[in-house]
Amino acid sequence: MSTEPRAGAFDSEEGRQLAEAALRTVSLSIAKTSGEQFFRQLVKELAQALDVHYVIAGRLVALEDLGQAQPTQAVENEGIQTLAVWAGQDWMPNIRYSLKGTPCANVSSQDMCFHACGVQQAYPEDVLLTEMGAQSYVGMPMVGSEGKTLGILVALDTREISERKRLLALSLLSIFAARCAVELQHQDHVAELEAHVRARTEELNHATRRLVEQEKLAALGGFVAGFAHEINTPIGIAVTAASGMEEFARSLKRKLSGEKVSRVELQALADHLESGAQLVNSNLSRAAGLISSFKMLAVDQANEEESRLDLRDYLRQLIVAHQPVLRSAHTEVQLDAPEPLRVTLAAGLFSQIISNLIVNTLTHAFDEVTERSLEDLQDPKQAEPAPPPQRRIDIALHAEGNQLHLHFGDNGRGASPEVARRLFEPYFTTRRGQGGTGLGLHIVNSLCQRMGGSISIDPHHQPGLGFLIELPLRP
Repeated sequence: MSTEPRAGAFDSEEGRQLAEAALRTVSLSIAKTSGEQFFRQLVKELAQALDVHYVIAGRLVALEDLGQAQPTQAVENEGIQTLAVWAGQDWMPNIRYSLKGTPCANVSSQDMCFHACGVQQAYPEDVLLTEMGAQSYVGMPMVGSEGKTLGILVALDTREISERKRLLALSLLSIFAARCAVELQHQDHVAELEAHVRARTEELNHATRRLVEQEKLAALGGFVAGFAHEINTPIGIAVTAASGMEEFARSLKRKLSGEKVSRVELQALADHLESGAQLVNSNLSRAAGLISSFKMLAVDQANEEESRLDLRDYLRQLIVAHQPVLRSAHTEVQLDAPEPLRVTLAAGLFSQIISNLIVNTLTHAFDEVTERSLEDLQDPKQAEPAPPPQRRIDIALHAEGNQLHLHFGDNGRGASPEVARRLFEPYFTTRRGQGGTGLGLHIVNSLCQRMGGSISIDPHHQPGLGFLIELPLRP
């Protein structure tokens, strides 16, 4: 192959015109590109403008990034990861190579590197030059705003490069190496920003998971406290009744060990013992029912497996399990559902949805009821005290085909349109500074989605606030 330059190709006046034309052409071609497309388009346009076989754009990297052992020399620690390589008629696949023994090492040190011919002889250790059949070499460093070399921009040819072509190559490579440095810095800033966003997102997700767990524990704590208070009543009555029965039994024993005992006295003691036994039995049965409901709720909420159940009966048990908090909030629940309503769904997730809705309603829908507020309802001028306000939660559900439709509503204060639009957003709460985390309804929405369903505001529910829940049912 001839190494003679093309005579007259870059005469002075014509050279200036060609240089200006080449600069415009390349600039217009890459003006609206970025990233990988920018470098691919650039090496192609520069190769055509300079009439050379190869143009390489590469990023400076550490050798350990290439999976190689770390040498001791500073230059040997560095390599090039090509960003785009034009090879005559098409782009080559990107490659990675060491700077050791290559002219690119000089470029990365920000020294001008130009070889009009004989570049293979000057760098005999550079196998890549031999594979390319390169005879001439022009390289410029991509220098960042802080003066650090970020990469290289190189033109190689299988022919000798004339002095006049060298000037054009150095001019174009110098201009576009600076543009490449800007693009690399932009990519680094974007990657740094994305890494920062990923890290902050993970922190936010971790904080959200912790808050969700705290929300569950707080709800569980209030539920357990109400349950303990509720179950204490029947157990206390049973203990008192059992104590009375013990005293009646001792009295019966004394009378039986005496010389005389009347039939009337024995009958009275028997009646007292029977009454006490009935009281113990009824209150222990009530306590057992409360414990059963609480156990059902606790076990189900830890289980996400689907099961076959009678949904009306299941909801009744859920309501019974929440009676302690409902009673303390002076709120009743009315259930409207066909019986029986046998369905297959994830009972644990469903119970969490109902529990969260009940707790959210008791927290936000009604004004707080205190003993003092109930006393204020007592009007001394009236013959009878005014009744407390009727606080009610309505739950209605029915199934159509493989779809469950559930309506959950209350007769509380409701929500403004602005608040209603944001109810399912995480961390949105109308009780900021009062213990509200803004995760209650967000959790409900997430649970509905996990079950393959949805929840929305019922725009027609009056008064108060209503929700429409749709959940798929397994046939």
